[in-house]
Amino acid sequence: MQRRAFLRAGGVAGATVALPQSVTASTAAADGSDTGPLGRVDVEGAAEAVVGDDGETAYLAATTGFATVDISDPTAPAVLAERLDLEADGARMTELLDVAVDGDRLAVVGPANPRDDGTFHGFVLYDVRDPADPVVVGDPYETGSHIHNCALEDDLLYVVENDTDGHSLVIFDVSDDPEEIGRWSLLEHEPEWADAFWLARYLHDVTIHGDIAVLPHWDAGTYLLDVSDPTAPELLSRVRETDLEAQRDLGDREAYMGLPGNDHYAMLGDGGDLLAVGREAWSVDGDAPDGPGGIDLYDVSDPAEPERLSTIDAPAADDASYYGGTWTTSHNFDLHDGRLYSSWYQGGIKVHDVSDPGAPEERAHWRDADTAGFWTARVADPSETLVASSTPLIPNADTEGALYTFSTDLSLPDSSTGLLDSVPGFTGSAGAVGLAAGAVGLEWLRRRRGTDGQ
Repeated sequence: MQRRAFLRAGGVAGATVALPQSVTASTAAADGSDTGPLGRVDVEGAAEAVVGDDGETAYLAATTGFATVDISDPTAPAVLAERLDLEADGARMTELLDVAVDGDRLAVVGPANPRDDGTFHGFVLYDVRDPADPVVVGDPYETGSHIHNCALEDDLLYVVENDTDGHSLVIFDVSDDPEEIGRWSLLEHEPEWADAFWLARYLHDVTIHGDIAVLPHWDAGTYLLDVSDPTAPELLSRVRETDLEAQRDLGDREAYMGLPGNDHYAMLGDGGDLLAVGREAWSVDGDAPDGPGGIDLYDVSDPAEPERLSTIDAPAADDASYYGGTWTTSHNFDLHDGRLYSSWYQGGIKVHDVSDPGAPEERAHWRDADTAGFWTARVADPSETLVASSTPLIPNADTEGALYTFSTDLSLPDSSTGLLDSVPGFTGSAGAVGLAAGAVGLEWLRRRRGTDGQ
């Protein structure tokens, strides 16, 4: 491992945007009331968004850097700082599609996909006690491999590593100078998956719930690890909707772009007994199921015997192919206090009551497919506010980089102005058009370029 000196360059702060009535948007709630954003602010190159412990600041990965956004007044979110066009020892940082925050520490990781153009591969830590002036902590840490996603909890940085030899979770102690202290590898645990196409066994993300790490390994399934001793992670259980033999019968494209499988993002609910697994998928003109992937709910109260309870289908799309220009597959989400807050790219933002996970009920849905391609939905603290980042990285689409704020039930307060009423062609949970989910905008485009020459 090699540490490098770090240089950073600032950018121009985004502007808070009013939501004019000319915007073509769709709004509905379960009770028939109008819904819609409380506010929106432009963020260039926006991808993942996370919320600080105080619930008043959002942090966004922004492709070439990151941004911090004040959400203390959700009707007027405002960019506090942008750090774009980042460099490490003269090497640019790009494809920064994920950040993680815990306390006063922010981790910026990348690139999201392998590159051979001299891009810095690793992570940089920032002190964000003043989110308007993030300050680099120590030296950047070069991992030598790309970092698609990460999680940060209690001075431990959990990084997904996807070289062809491992597909590993790597755990770093970042309380002082970063130090690798533990790892867990799919191929060490199940070496037979080495026979699958590498993207079909990809470790896409990691979330942490107490002493449990949740690892969505695409077609290999979602793994729950005991990380109470981070130096020696141990397998607890696995949920899987496909198997290696089935993958061998598919072409590479069908195996990593189409259902079944495609475990893209997964997390445990507050009590640790409910697991949600989002599946990012597109139509590949194959056998059923064929289309955008949804979110599956599992009972994992007995980790040795996970039980699938229900599926939340993705909104329909006229063309659900990767390059079709309309993505409605599941992406990132938040599971909090009996509710699932989910993003579906151009399919919008949804809220489901999952207090009975065997029969989830859609409570609200908002979308603006022409402008907003939602990457994530996150509950802020206090939980009255929901933030959702829109990305410009969807191929053949005109979606914009921005951070939206909503009420957690997406209800529109009486005092709000400039927001749309419901429009024809959209329904809420009473008549939802949800039908068929999970990888990531530009990242998959770059992967395909790297694997099929496009």
